[in-house]
Amino acid sequence: MAKHATIEGCLTALVTPFRDGKVDFDGVARLVEWQIEQGVDGIVSVGTTGESATLDVEDHVAVIAATVKAARGRVPVIAGAGGNSTSEALELTRASEAAGANALLHVTPYYNRPSQEGLFRHFEAVARVTRLPVILYNVPSRTACDLLTETVVRLAEIDNVVGIKDATGSLPRASELIARIPERVVVLSGDDSTAFPLYAIGARGVISVVSNVAPRAMSDMWDAVKAGDWARGRQRHYELRVLSQLLFAEPSPAPTKAALALLGRCPVDVRLPLVPATQGLVDQLRTEMRAQGLL
Repeated sequence: MAKHATIEGCLTALVTPFRDGKVDFDGVARLVEWQIEQGVDGIVSVGTTGESATLDVEDHVAVIAATVKAARGRVPVIAGAGGNSTSEALELTRASEAAGANALLHVTPYYNRPSQEGLFRHFEAVARVTRLPVILYNVPSRTACDLLTETVVRLAEIDNVVGIKDATGSLPRASELIARIPERVVVLSGDDSTAFPLYAIGARGVISVVSNVAPRAMSDMWDAVKAGDWARGRQRHYELRVLSQLLFAEPSPAPTKAALALLGRCPVDVRLPLVPATQGLVDQLRTEMRAQGLL
């Protein structure tokens, strides 16, 4: 059986910075450097928060390569390589591996609503064309497609399927997953607000939006839990509660980019059909970030 390093902890779903509609590759490098300095355990490149839906394949792969270059092997880079066409997902898988990614994040195919057998065959095809670890990503609210536990159990038999990002928001679902899949297949929270509760039932990390803005605090939540300091982890959970809500008060990642702009780390630019955060939300973010000592 193939051996793969465990991917766990606070993994930042990094934004993709733009300037005048173009990818700001220097900005990518600066964000990666700051994230690593702040103690995150890994970077997810060109996931949903990285605006994968509005990047063409060339930009998509170039951002992954730039992230890998900036990380310099200090933390794993997980490449968002999903697509709603299996052929496209396979193309992005091969390109991400060639770009130097350490692992892959594959979302359930969106819009076309495949059956569970179709989902199994899709992810099986992805896993078979790469040597890299594959993390499944289930986010029914975005994809209109739900990867059921029975299908995850089947996929967990594939050697390089090593994890699942659970963004169902359901503790019972996550609990069922953790109970039924092998220990080597990790469950990661796909929602910052459920990270701490999922840690309590056995999840081993989070793919975080909040850590774009508060990387040290989100990392400390996981570090505390891993060290058995549940009181400190719980404290971080409640400290970050309002910020987590604000970062999803308008379509993501516009609020996150607004918060990063307040920190002087990223322009507010997003690509249509997304638009920048409203001034009212920016004001709320400023107030909360000051209260948390981020500004």
